[in-house]
Amino acid sequence: MNQPRRQSGIVSLLVREGAYATGPQVLSELRRVIASGAVPPGSPIPLDDVAAFFGVSLIPVREALKTLLGEGLLEHQPRLGYTVTDLSAAELDELYVVRGALEAAALDAAALQSTPVDHARASAIHAQLVRAVADGDAAGFQRASREFHEALLAPCRMPRLLHMLDIAWNLTEPVQTMMRVTEDEREEMRVDHQAMLDAFVARDAAGLREASSAHHERLTACISRLGDQG
Repeated sequence: MNQPRRQSGIVSLLVREGAYATGPQVLSELRRVIASGAVPPGSPIPLDDVAAFFGVSLIPVREALKTLLGEGLLEHQPRLGYTVTDLSAAELDELYVVRGALEAAALDAAALQSTPVDHARASAIHAQLVRAVADGDAAGFQRASREFHEALLAPCRMPRLLHMLDIAWNLTEPVQTMMRVTEDEREEMRVDHQAMLDAFVARDAAGLREASSAHHERLTACISRLGDQG
C-alpha cells in the first residue's frame, strides 16, 4: 500500500511501499524524484523528514545521499547540507556533449542488433511523443523524448555505457530542458526523431548516425540559447 504523500518539498513527492523501506528502496525513490525534475535545483534535502517518511534511521538516508552525491545529482555544503545540484550553463553544455558522445558510441550496434520488438517499442514511444507535440504537452514531450532515445539505444547491449548515459541523463533532468524550448523547436525535434526512427527501423546505421548528429546539433543550439537567457 502506498504511503500517502505528506509535507512539503521533496518529501511530498516520495512514495513508500509497505510499513518501512530498505536502504536500496530509499536510494531508488530519492533518485527517481530528483531525476523527475519535480524538485527545483538548489532545493534542500531534509534528512530527518526523509527518514521519518520511510520509517528508517538516518543511516540509510545518509548512505543514499552520499551515493547521489557521487552521481552528481546532489551537492553538499557544510551549512546547507545536501541540495539538488544546480547546474551552470557551462556545466549543462558539457553534459549534453557527454550525452551526445555516449549516444554516438552506441548507435551503430543499436541499429544493427535491433529486432522487430525493438522497432515496435520505439515506434510506440514515438507515437506518444507526436501526441505530446500536437497537444502542446511539454511535460509529456520531456518524458517521451528520453524514453525514445533510450529505446533506440537499448539494443546496443552495452550495459556499462547505458549506465553512464543514464547518469548523464539524470543530471540534466532537473533542468527540464524540453519544457523550456519553444513549440516550434519541439516540432523540429519531432521531425528529427521521425528521421531517427525511420533509420532505426530500416537498421540503417549510417542513416541513424546522421539523423542523430543533426538532432544533437539542434539540441545543443537550444541549450546554448537557454543558457544565454540565464
